[in-house]
Amino acid sequence: MDDPLPSRFAPAGRKPNGILVVVLAGGRATRMGGGDKSLLQLGGMSLLEHVLARLEPQCQALAISANGDPARFSRFGYPVLADSVPGFAGPLAGILSGLDWAAENQAKAIVTVAADTPFLPHDLVMRLREAAATKRAAIALAASPDAAGLLRRHPTCGLWPVALREPLRADLVAEFRKAMLWADRHAAATAVFCKSRVDPFFNVNTPQDLVQAQALAQLGE
Repeated sequence: MDDPLPSRFAPAGRKPNGILVVVLAGGRATRMGGGDKSLLQLGGMSLLEHVLARLEPQCQALAISANGDPARFSRFGYPVLADSVPGFAGPLAGILSGLDWAAENQAKAIVTVAADTPFLPHDLVMRLREAAATKRAAIALAASPDAAGLLRRHPTCGLWPVALREPLRADLVAEFRKAMLWADRHAAATAVFCKSRVDPFFNVNTPQDLVQAQALAQLGE
């Protein structure tokens, strides 16, 4: 069994903002050859460790959304949430399991992030909350410019209210599986993050992406 991670990755004291973060680690990783992509190494740490280290200071509590044997994530010290919807229903199923977990903990909202995005902003949670409040929206999605300078939204990186969990459950049962379209159904706000040297939402999908992430990590973003 793996040794526990250092204490900086263990659940810390409750933060005052009432936001819970759910790290979506249930993708199939087909372009990476399968397996748990989040456990791939980047600079001596797994991708998941990078994500946890960035998000833990921003929230009240954390959980990992993943199916299969939860023991493979035990060394991280966080709850592991399995999908409640049968079959591979995609990120919306992970969002739903996160909302159910938040409801059990009497929280009002969650922020979700993908487990393969190691350079997430240190002010992500705050900025998503501000975007939702400014637009009086229930949902807020993060966005950043792509290589061509066009704004690209990131449907797995957003703020989702617990109040919408039953409508989400009903849509998933009806086999509605598109996270971006579902967010737009509820007039999602957008929180725009500018890219400096590194796209904060760079995600590792392929072996080539992992090599690029190694180079980006040297920039110290």
